Amino acid sequence: MDLQVQTDAPLLEVVSAGDGQAVKVSGRWTILTANIAETLMQGLPAKCSLRHVIIDMGNVKQLDTAGAWLLHRMRADLEFAGRFVELQNVDSRYYELFAEIEKHNPRVPPTKRPRPSLVALFERTGELTVEVYRDALAICHILGSLAMVIAWAVTSPRRMRAISIAVQFDKSCIGAVPIVMLMSFLIGAIIAQQGGFYLKQFGADIFVVDLAGILVLREIGVILTAIMVAGRSGSAFTAELGSMKMREEIDALNVIGLRVTEVLILPRLLALMLSLPVLVFLANIAALFGAGLVCWWYLGIPPAAFLTQLQIAIDVETLMVGVVKAPFMALIIGLIACVEGMKVSGSAESLGLHTTMSVVKAIFLVIVVDGVFAMFFASIGI
Repeated sequence: MDLQVQTDAPLLEVVSAGDGQAVKVSGRWTILTANIAETLMQGLPAKCSLRHVIIDMGNVKQLDTAGAWLLHRMRADLEFAGRFVELQNVDSRYYELFAEIEKHNPRVPPTKRPRPSLVALFERTGELTVEVYRDALAICHILGSLAMVIAWAVTSPRRMRAISIAVQFDKSCIGAVPIVMLMSFLIGAIIAQQGGFYLKQFGADIFVVDLAGILVLREIGVILTAIMVAGRSGSAFTAELGSMKMREEIDALNVIGLRVTEVLILPRLLALMLSLPVLVFLANIAALFGAGLVCWWYLGIPPAAFLTQLQIAIDVETLMVGVVKAPFMALIIGLIACVEGMKVSGSAESLGLHTTMSVVKAIFLVIVVDGVFAMFFASIGI
């Protein structure tokens, strides 16, 4: 084997050819002789001093992908040095090989000319506007598909896929209970401690109960829970759908006649819309429990007095405000997560980017929705 490699070793010879020069390539240009060929190619542009260079491949005995890549690189080096390169006497068997290498040759990205800052600002604003418009169209498309699937499910309840909904409920609700209750407990304790620190200077310690109760039940409980669900379940939905998109599993579902909205998106959305009100209710209990402990330990308000003042401070409307917001926030989180998951392309970078964007957009829209609900409840006097 070694003797054959030495006998048919690759060779390069630079000779004159009319008004230019010719590089005669001979021997075996394969993976076994690639190290020899690469050594021969060193300094070749300096040896070809004339503008017109011909690469003569008439004496090439064997060529594989590694050898073709080396010859392709040789031609690229000569062209980069300002030479006009032409291939001659190429065996017809090697045309497809060179064509495939040319397809997979990495292109140098075009350099963007710097623009004035104001123009760049307007350009970026326009791009973001178009992106928001496309996201809105995608959300409307999913909502329309969901409406059709739910209409079909009325006549055929099996289409609701109860097992899939139960599995997603277990992941998004039951699995999230410990972290949601722990975070809410700590937030409730912090609200009570900070409120008590300032209110006891005015002898208004008891009003810490009003502060904690109203703040937790109306705003903090639902917002904190929605943000944690967006970071936990929303990112999981985007990653799952994005991974399926990368592995072409979604295309396979379309090929076999299954609707992606019905099989993948609807169970996740329904499970999330059922999960978030439950999590908000548990988060409110945990936060009030944490506030009650701090009031007892830090302010000397016993549990009985805490509960009595809490009953005076809140009513059924206050209790239900946060729970009413939860399904709408869950719908927003689920829609954004599914849209971003379906936008993933075939790279890990794209998956990470859209997972991040899913969480950021969901948190932003959750806060926007909470502000809309706050204005609505204020307008009707709740």
